[in-house]
Formats: sequence, C-alpha cells, structure tokens
Amino acid sequence: MTFLLGSYAFATGAIVGSFLNVVIHRYPREESIVFPGSHCPHCDAAIRWFDNIPIISFAVLLGRCRACGAGIAWRYPLVELANALFYLAVFLRTGPTVAFIVVAAIISMTIALIYIDADIQLLPDVIDVPGIAIGLGAGALGLGILHPDLILADSLLDSLFGALLGAAIPLVIIGTYWLIRHAEGMGMGDVKMLAMIGAVTGWRAVPGVLLGASVTGALIVLPAALRSRDGMRLAIPFGVFLGIAFLGVLFFGPTLSGWYVSFVLR
Repeated sequence: MTFLLGSYAFATGAIVGSFLNVVIHRYPREESIVFPGSHCPHCDAAIRWFDNIPIISFAVLLGRCRACGAGIAWRYPLVELANALFYLAVFLRTGPTVAFIVVAAIISMTIALIYIDADIQLLPDVIDVPGIAIGLGAGALGLGILHPDLILADSLLDSLFGALLGAAIPLVIIGTYWLIRHAEGMGMGDVKMLAMIGAVTGWRAVPGVLLGASVTGALIVLPAALRSRDGMRLAIPFGVFLGIAFLGVLFFGPTLSGWYVSFVLR
C-alpha cells in the first residue's frame, strides 16, 4: 500500500509539475495559463495528449517537437521530475495526511517562484500572498508538532511570528540600503516570499533560510558580478536562493543545525 500511494504521490507531482511549466512559461509573457491549450512555442502546433505525458513524452520524443522538430527546453522534464520527487519525499514523511497536501502545495509554489524570478526577476503576488495564507493554516493545524521530520510551524502564533519576522528582516535591509546608497537593494517580492517561508516554517527557521540564501547567492553570483560590467550592482534574483534555502531547511533543518553547532563548538 505504501508503494502504491508513494507511486501515486510521484505521479501527481509530475502532473502538477507539467502545469507549473505552463505557469513558468506563460506568466512572464502575460499569457493565460488556461487558454489556449498546450502548444509548441516554436511552431504553435497543438500538443496531443500522448505527447504531453510528464517526463515520459520528453524521453520518447528525444526532446524535440513532433511537428517541427524544434528542441524542447530541458526545464520541462526537470521541473516535472523535481516536483515529482519532492512530492514523494513529502509523502514518505507525512503519509496520506492533510500535511501532504499543504506542504506539496507550498513546494510547487516555491518551484514556480524560483523559475519566474530567475526569468524576469519578479515574484508574483498571486503566488506568494496565498502562500502566506497556506502557511498560517499549516501553523494553525500544528503540523510542525505532528510531523517533526519536516521544519514546519508548531502553532498559529509561531506561524504568524514567522511571517512577521520574514517580512521585517528584508524590510530593514531595504531601508538601511536606501539610507546608505539611495537605491533599492531588494524588492518587495523578496519581502513577501520570506514572509511566506516564515509562515510555513515558523520564526526559528527564518534566520537559517536567510543565511543559507545569502551564502548560496554569494557563492553563485559573486563570480558573475566580477565578470559583469555592472560589477556589484548586478541585479540578483534573490528569490531563487530563498527558494533553494527554504527547500533545504524544510527537509534537512535539524541535520543542518547539527552540523552548524558541531562546527561552532569544535
């Protein structure tokens, strides 16, 4: 039974991942995510159902459109596979419970935010604001107590404080940077996304997520900034790193904390 339900969770994740690809592709282009149906972005040919099976169709078609032969971006199967694996990972920790639905939804929203921010450096309110509400709901249900293998808020108060702290820290950074440089250092989308993350994980995890995002961002962006004409003024899609850090803390928070304590006390 566990195998069957796990397989169902994986398949559901792949299907939702296929929809995420539609959102990721169409939102930056201000296109409807409903109409028209799936079609090739190169030749506009409608994609038939048997060519639209998550992961499998990409492999069968060898990554090319059946109609025009144009290459299909690797992002499509990667998003589907990543979302499927995350759903399976969540199921193995929560089983068929309400927590699975809540956490799976937040993960899919985070994946969409990561790719959209990487594409157009924008974090849509239509994703992160509902994410805050879902996080508060998770806290109200006490999912952190019910599922200690995941870093989730223990109570509504924990979730609310996490959302407030998640919003407050980047707001302070924005204000300080403006006073020093008279320029915008972070966008309000980062504020709302970190508020969403704080609502989901509770206040204790917010500093760790922010630290992880900052370190990851510095390691990846600093070499690019040194090569760029803009130098340290290079625009950074910080939501990408917030999302990556959040997913890491969500699943491996206790392990990461243990490593940090061991390193500090060594």
